[in-house]
Amino acid sequence: MYAHYSYSKKTVPMQKKIVIASSFLFLFLSAIAQQPVDKDALQKEREQLKKEIAETEKALNETRKTAKVNIGQLSLINRKMDLQGNIIDNISGEIRNLNNNIFLSQREVNKMSRILDTLKKEYANSMVYAYKNRSNYDFLSFIFSASSFNDAIKRVAYLKSYRSYREMQAENILRTQAMLSQRIQILSGTKQRKNVVLQEQDKEMTQLERQQQEKKVIVDRLKSQQKELTAQVVAKRKQDAKLKNMITAMIRREMEIARNEAAKKEKARLAELKKNKPDAKDNASVAKAVNPSVRPRATSVLVSSEADKALDASFEKNRGSLPWPASGFIIAHFGRIILPGNIEYYNPGVTIGVKIGEPVKAVFEGEVTLVSYIDDRQAVFIKHGKYFTVYSNLASASVQRGENVKLGQVLGKAGANDEGQGQVDFILMKESSQVNPEQWLRR
Repeated sequence: MYAHYSYSKKTVPMQKKIVIASSFLFLFLSAIAQQPVDKDALQKEREQLKKEIAETEKALNETRKTAKVNIGQLSLINRKMDLQGNIIDNISGEIRNLNNNIFLSQREVNKMSRILDTLKKEYANSMVYAYKNRSNYDFLSFIFSASSFNDAIKRVAYLKSYRSYREMQAENILRTQAMLSQRIQILSGTKQRKNVVLQEQDKEMTQLERQQQEKKVIVDRLKSQQKELTAQVVAKRKQDAKLKNMITAMIRREMEIARNEAAKKEKARLAELKKNKPDAKDNASVAKAVNPSVRPRATSVLVSSEADKALDASFEKNRGSLPWPASGFIIAHFGRIILPGNIEYYNPGVTIGVKIGEPVKAVFEGEVTLVSYIDDRQAVFIKHGKYFTVYSNLASASVQRGENVKLGQVLGKAGANDEGQGQVDFILMKESSQVNPEQWLRR
């Protein structure tokens, strides 16, 4: 008669299972709701890219003021297209994140719907059970039919637990319904955001297509000016050759000065040792012990003094963080350059497009080793330990040989190139070897 009130085999374990399942559900959903979203970081990066595009467009408009299409315009449109491609990649990344969020949200909506159905079914069963056993007499009979006082206490506790269980079922249903509604709203908002981002992607793709057309026009015009372009490259090669000879002679001279200085110091040191050791036999042994051929040699003759060693180490430590010598854009990168019409030349440094008269500054502290003319333009050479930086195509120089300069000190003003555009050529040498300056400059 009282089988409906059995609490030792099925009912209590079922209560525990639903309580535990519900607890894990809410903890899991809360964790998902708190997952960080990198949408803001992507948006910030996109805004920065758009800012750089605007700056590049401004520089491009400046170069358009000349009568002819020039290499600077081609360099700027290439940079503009690179930035535009980065924006599209950025948007694609956000779309991937949105798709992942939509997938996860939809999966959770489906899971929560199934759990809600289960909770409703269990609650309905308990309601039917409670209705069938709603008589107070049945409950009292269930208690008084206990075989002992302890058994009666257990039955009372069970009835209280069962009532709490039914209340918990109702609360779980309400909470699950609220969370399901919230998740559906989030899913809907994510889908709407995806539609907005897709429209933005289409807009940026259209911009890229326009830029590709613009580049085609510039390339075609440059090809039509192939004779003039070839003449400019020939002139650039001649200037580079003169500059190379100057650099080679300057570095050779600096090495010779360093060797002579080192030899002078060594001679003075040996003389001091000889003075302190008057015995000829002792002198021979001392001279043998300090023979330069058996002593450890410095990594470079240019960094023999402690000051040079410190400067050299400091310069190397700042690799990748040196400031640019002038504000502008890159016309030509370091190394092999191929122009429209398969015109080719080797750039010994990085060519920077700037405004005519733009201040040109030292990228690091050091000593001016040479200030010289190349045709009607000037070049400044600075020594930083075993490294040298060269700033050429200057309209004027404001430093002189032997002067110690500081980081950011103005060395001169930018001059014009053959196309009438402001330009600075920046070269970096490690002793007599050319180094890619862009690997040392701040990105």
